Order: sequence, then C-alpha cells, then structure tokens
Amino acid sequence: MSLFTHLECSIPCGAPALDPHGRHFLCPCGAPLLARYDLDKATAWSRETLRGRVPNMWRYRELMPLFDGEEPITLGEGFTPLVHARALGATIGLDRLYIKDESLNPTNSFKARGQAAAITRAKYIGATTIALPTAGNAGNAAAAYSAAARLACEVFIPKDAKRPFIDECRLYGANVTLVDGLITDAGRLAAEKGAPLGWYDVSTLKEPYRIEGKKTMGYELAEQMNWTLPDWIVYPTGGGTGMVGMWKAFDEMERIGWLPRGKRPKMVSVQAEQCAPIVRAFQRGEERAQPWEGAKTIADGLRVPRAIGDFLILRAVRESCGTAIAVSDRSMIDGMLAIGKCQGISAAPEGGAAWVAIQRLTAEGSIKPHESVVLFNTGGALKYLDVISS
Repeated sequence: MSLFTHLECSIPCGAPALDPHGRHFLCPCGAPLLARYDLDKATAWSRETLRGRVPNMWRYRELMPLFDGEEPITLGEGFTPLVHARALGATIGLDRLYIKDESLNPTNSFKARGQAAAITRAKYIGATTIALPTAGNAGNAAAAYSAAARLACEVFIPKDAKRPFIDECRLYGANVTLVDGLITDAGRLAAEKGAPLGWYDVSTLKEPYRIEGKKTMGYELAEQMNWTLPDWIVYPTGGGTGMVGMWKAFDEMERIGWLPRGKRPKMVSVQAEQCAPIVRAFQRGEERAQPWEGAKTIADGLRVPRAIGDFLILRAVRESCGTAIAVSDRSMIDGMLAIGKCQGISAAPEGGAAWVAIQRLTAEGSIKPHESVVLFNTGGALKYLDVISS
C-alpha cells in the first residue's frame, strides 16, 4: 500500500502542497521540495512485515515515492553490508566501529539509490530524457538507470573528471558533454540546454526523489542494528543528499513508532580542506554556506562548491549536536589505504576522509571508546586507483 501523498517545501515557505503525479522540481521560493507520506496510517505498518522481503532499498516501499501498481526501476540497489570493522577500530581504541559499505551498490556507489528513485518517478511521470551535471558517480548511476528504464540520458561533467567516470557514462549509452569548470558550471549548462527541450533534470535536490532513495540508508542502518541507531554517523559531504535523507528517515521512523524519540546519532559532515563550504558555514554559525572559490580536491564527490541543500545539511548537523570537519587530500589517501589494509574494503577518497575525521574526533576525546560509530564508505576505490599510485 502506497502512503505517498504530496510534496512540500523544505523551508517551509507557506506554498501549498503539490500533487506528486506531476512534474515538480524546486519550490517556487527556490528551496528543495520534500516527499511526504501519510504517517498516521504508517503507524499500522509493522517492522515484522519486512521479514522475507527482497533485500534491496525497495523493501521500505510504503514510505517511498511509488503509487499502487507501480514497480521500481531497480538494479538491486540497497541493503549494503554493515561491516563491524574490528581491526580498523582497534588501531584507535574503538570496539564498535562499523562501515556501511555503499561501494557494493550497482555502479559502485551510493548514488545508485538516489538515481533509482528519481528515474523511477521520472519514468512514471512521462519523462523521455534524463539530464544532470555530475562529478562522476551520480552520472554513472543516472546513465545506468536510464538505460534500465529505456530513457535517454544527457550527462554534463567537468572535463578534468577522472576518465573512468566519463567512460562508464558512455558504457550505459549516455551522451556525455565535457564542461570547462566545476559541477556548478556543468549544472548551468545542463539547465540551459535541457529546459527548452523538456529534459528531466535529476540534479542533486533540484528534484524531490533522489533524497528518497538516499534516506533508505537510514532505514537500513536501523534495521541492521536491530532497531537502534549508532552514537555517531560520519558522512562525506558534497551535495549532502544522503545526510539530509537519513535525517528525514530518522524523523519518519520516530513518528511511526519504529524508533524511540530523541536518540538520534551525532551527524558529522566531512569535506575536503580545499572545498569545505559546509565546514566553514558551520564554524561561523551561518545558516547558509557561501560558494567556495577555487574548489579543488582529488575526491570528485566532495568537489561541490555550493550545495543547494546547504541549510538542510547544517540543520541536521546542529540538531544532532554533531560537527563538520575538513581533511586534506593526502590524509584521504592514507585513509583509503588504512581501510583497505585493515578491513579489505575498497574505499574511495570520500570514505578515506571519513576515517580521518573519526581518528581526529577520537584523538580529541569527542568520540568515546565505548561509543558506536558508523563510517559511510560512499563509493569504491577502483575509479581512483591513480591517486594511490601517484
């Protein structure tokens, strides 16, 4: 039974609720839209019904953007392993360190979740061409799910992106446009070309459904931890959809009675030292993050100079009593190597950055030895092997 009811502004600004059967991107006020559900009815939905369901993210379909009779476009995304990283944790005295290994999603990253949800909704809305700017993994996922949905895909990617990202988009049949500049420049070009042609834009948080795919990381984490949550979640943050999505998931689970109220994790946003708009805004006490000039980092997923959902990321960090940390590129590589050597897990620089943040928080005494910590490894190392050899 679908409980999906409407879309509303994330601020909210007072605009009326929107019918999700139509095409909607940003609220008229410019803020992201959020999918909403009948949570009163959802209180009758028991966690026990999950037993025996297919182990992918659509096991939570009652609170996903699907209507009755619709089937998702899926490649098996979600329900990734939660690995008890005993050996890695032992190096800094943590007994309860876990790695949520998103590299085992289709196309090797957590981006599969968001694109599966967004492109499923786009298909039922009647879109024929998907378009987006990307730093790499989001484009790979969009191209793959567009192919599965039999939709055309237009990818706009900085020309200095790593070659494997560009080639993988083409592998799935996407048309790739190489752009001078950063992902923000790619976004402007995608909008200029796509708007007159009616392309369906799946840019981060510029449509309401990628966040719904990403929020399933929060549902899975609760289920895999026997309906508890960790003390800390350490999350590499570019556009920040995953952090915003998980915070939304925790709220939904509290309201339907799946989790106790008031026991959420401290959320840690991790960015690169040379592209850290969220960290800077957090440290200054600002509600919005100013664009980062001259953004540069080896972690393509973190090279996002401006996040449209910046205020939602900052809200999750502050409401959770969490923090925001910037780390160097060199230390990210060290982090990748440590995760690989100690746990046999293929981690991208973003995952390496999260490990560096955990080391720092533990060393300063913020993370206590008895606390549970989940490191989100958002993608694998295979597309980044050149940074290790260099």
